Amino acid sequence: MVSPRRHAERHRTDRIGWLRAAVLGANDGIVSTASLVVGVAAAGTDPGGVLVTGIAGLVAGAMSMAAGEYVSVHSQADTEKADIARERGELAANPAAELQELASLYVARGVDPELAQRMATQMMAHDALGAHSRDELGISEAVSARPVQAALASAASFAAGAALPLAVTAVAPAPALMAWVCATSLVFLAVLGALAAGAGGAAQLAGAWRVTFWGALAMGITAGVGAMFGAIA
Repeated sequence: MVSPRRHAERHRTDRIGWLRAAVLGANDGIVSTASLVVGVAAAGTDPGGVLVTGIAGLVAGAMSMAAGEYVSVHSQADTEKADIARERGELAANPAAELQELASLYVARGVDPELAQRMATQMMAHDALGAHSRDELGISEAVSARPVQAALASAASFAAGAALPLAVTAVAPAPALMAWVCATSLVFLAVLGALAAGAGGAAQLAGAWRVTFWGALAMGITAGVGAMFGAIA
């Protein structure tokens, strides 16, 4: 008798939580900090003031990202817990109806009704709540909400992303500061977009182009606003 063996497979769904938070944080760190630096520089601020403004933006942005990500993901986690608790109550109150509901889900996905009934019976006997959470609610361990993980990943990645244009600001010659920050930040964004797309299994060129375009737009608009207020002052 040949024993069943699972072949090794590499899927990317387990990366969804941290990958989304990390990419969003790093992208926001680069775009917001570079735009802030460029906008303040366009208003005629001296290089020292531009650097201090950028550092303040890094700290404030990292804390804002962490707080926002924690609150939003925690709300998702609360919703998932409430749905699971409701499903647990329904299983306790009417297991027969829940069995038929699970079987109907399998039938809707193309399984023969008789086989679907057997599958549902076996799944309910093994882990009724897990089966309904996964197949009815779409909640699984791989994609479940993790607020603390998301908050830490967002804050750390924002700070890492923001540090890149700040480093350029610190070493770039004052007359060409804006040009240096804009050019290098676009390169950073392109690399980030390509790496994120590759980690998620998507097309790297499309990922690079997407974040570069929006980064350039943000920096261009902020530079225009900074120059306008600098002229007024």
